[in-house]
Amino acid sequence: MNEPATPTETVPFRVAAAALEAINQSVRDARRSSAGSGHGTGPTTAPDATDSGPDPALAALLMLREIREQLAGWESGLIETARGNGASWSDLAGPLGVASRQAAERRYLRLRPGAAGSTGEERVQATRDTRAADRTVTAWARDNAADLRRLAGQVTSLAGLPASAEDAVGDLNRALAHDDAARLVRPLAATRPHLGPRNADLSERIDALTRHAEQLRQNTRDQRST
Repeated sequence: MNEPATPTETVPFRVAAAALEAINQSVRDARRSSAGSGHGTGPTTAPDATDSGPDPALAALLMLREIREQLAGWESGLIETARGNGASWSDLAGPLGVASRQAAERRYLRLRPGAAGSTGEERVQATRDTRAADRTVTAWARDNAADLRRLAGQVTSLAGLPASAEDAVGDLNRALAHDDAARLVRPLAATRPHLGPRNADLSERIDALTRHAEQLRQNTRDQRST
């Protein structure tokens, strides 16, 4: 099966929507013209093959393929625009012509650009593996919520951190206010570069946390690949 075309550049939503509307209108006009001339569904302007040979038809086929590939490259961006504006995967299923929200998300993952040379199925599998790994870390963090909250509280209470630490500490404070301790893992790791020699103990503990979380992720990937 051919892989979906990978977009070479990002087309703004308004530009893509206007182009699609123009194409749709052109197709409608061609159908009306064809119906009115009594030529069925074929192009009314196609030259007689006996007069010009196959070259015009071949050129038209090439243009059709190029347009089709370009349009296919826009699909993932349009999906992302819809998602960014609140559409659920269930909302997307109908416009994408699939039967379920799972199928809609799977189609998006197949279309989305990934590692060079990767196939759509490989991108789907990679996303599933990442989610499984994240679930493992989430479960571990929730089981160790008290320790993570204690560590986060010690980091946010530090005085004398550089100004560059402000955003990282702010993110950690917001995560600390949330009920889910799993939200602390990444913000804790993000504060590590801002800790100096005076905070060696906290640095070591954050390093240990980061290593353990990554090991959990790797173990999950290894288990899923066997």
